[in-house]
Amino acid sequence: MTVHEGEAVPATPGAPAALVPRHIPRAARAAVLFLHGGRAESRAPSRPWHLAALRMKPFVRAVAAALPDDEVFLGEVRYRVRGWNGADADPVHDVRRALEELAGLAGDAPVVLVGHSMGGRAALRAADMPQVRAVLALAPWCPDGEPVAHLRDKDVMVIHGDRDRVTDPQASVSFVRRVRAAGARAGAVVLPGGDHAMLRRSTHWHRIVSSAAVGMLPLRRGVVADTVGNHRER
Repeated sequence: MTVHEGEAVPATPGAPAALVPRHIPRAARAAVLFLHGGRAESRAPSRPWHLAALRMKPFVRAVAAALPDDEVFLGEVRYRVRGWNGADADPVHDVRRALEELAGLAGDAPVVLVGHSMGGRAALRAADMPQVRAVLALAPWCPDGEPVAHLRDKDVMVIHGDRDRVTDPQASVSFVRRVRAAGARAGAVVLPGGDHAMLRRSTHWHRIVSSAAVGMLPLRRGVVADTVGNHRER
């Protein structure tokens, strides 16, 4: 069956598709998947018109425009429900399903996960999948005790606005320190004036995220920030 851009990947009977392709190259050398935010607790269905999902659209376009060639698969993860839901970690299961579905379209192409808020936490958790090469977490939800051992030898970058009142930028910086100690190549960027919704200084958000995501791809080896802490971007 042919899969078209913007059309959910056919799933096994009874299970909704988790992957929505946005660009399908003829031969993918790498892939970038985008994960939007959500809520701590909610069993309500996740819909593509929710603000959390719409918020990621400009980032998909920015990364697409920054790609150096046409050999990168771009896709979005579709969640079944809106919430993390405690130990169930529902979005993590959806990311894993999306990665399995991606394998049917892009083989064993290395993957960069770009996640915002709850999606950042889900991306970091799902990075134990072997095809995940790197994680770019935007204003992620990083509570104390999040596992880090599985991120060894991965590339991890966290970008957080210093005016975020929903998730804690300092918790992100602390998380990156733990990730580095666990053996990951990791860095943190704290954006002056940046808010949780990434609306303030939005152009700057799009530019730095697209540059970081493309730099993490194997097409052109990027450099993950070497300094953990406040990196003042002008």
